[in-house]
Amino acid sequence: MIPTVYRVSERSVEYPGTFTLKLEAENPEPDKLPMRFAPGQFNMLYAFGVGESAISFSGLGSDDGNLIHTIRAQGNVTRALERLKAGESLGVRGPFGIGWPLHATVGREVLIIAGGLGLAPLRPVIYAGLLGHLAAIRVRLFYGARRPSELLYREELAQWGQQLNLEISVDHGDGTWPGHIGVITDPLQAAQIDGANSVAFLCGPEIMMRFCIQVLLRKGVPASSIYLSMERNMKCAIGLCGHCQWGPNFICKDGPVFCYEDIRPWLQIRSL
Repeated sequence: MIPTVYRVSERSVEYPGTFTLKLEAENPEPDKLPMRFAPGQFNMLYAFGVGESAISFSGLGSDDGNLIHTIRAQGNVTRALERLKAGESLGVRGPFGIGWPLHATVGREVLIIAGGLGLAPLRPVIYAGLLGHLAAIRVRLFYGARRPSELLYREELAQWGQQLNLEISVDHGDGTWPGHIGVITDPLQAAQIDGANSVAFLCGPEIMMRFCIQVLLRKGVPASSIYLSMERNMKCAIGLCGHCQWGPNFICKDGPVFCYEDIRPWLQIRSL
């Protein structure tokens, strides 16, 4: 429950209101190993004097112990984190939660489906695939955003497009946008998918994930091969406060990544 003090080593703006922080331990202990985490897990980032917020890892772990988090400023804590400059400090607790089941990708086609900021928790999975850490047949990325100016990691997207199958869709295009305009379910529906030999990882707005799941099921992807990252109001991160209870689950310790087969009844309850 006690945060470790980290320092902002790098700060970059993805688009107005959304930013990425690279963090390094302020006083690393020589005999202590760097934080180890699985893609899909999260940290509690503490803005001193304001509070803390649950933020997923958006980068792979590294031997130097640096942590990467992509954050949207939409509350008091995240706005305080947005004001941090390189060299300034924050508190970090973690890692917490259950991440993406990378073991389930062995010998299968991996479908990564992201909407908006949902690409951030999936970015480590993409890099795991590109670096050969996934024993998958193929990795495909379907990414939707509101508009071209709100795409995350635009330089990386250009590189990923040369290394894996990439489909990008925006809700609202402009005069220069050459790609698909509309919801991400359109290119997903049009894609040739070997459902029985695929595993899908989804993160984004809940309504997007619900519709994408229906497409995947129609294409023969088993419910047991569909995983999604859920978001609720996480406060303590260890299942004590009850803020993130969802049905019988606590998102912070039982998730945030769940198998669709296990949570299908709770997704079907209106307003839950």
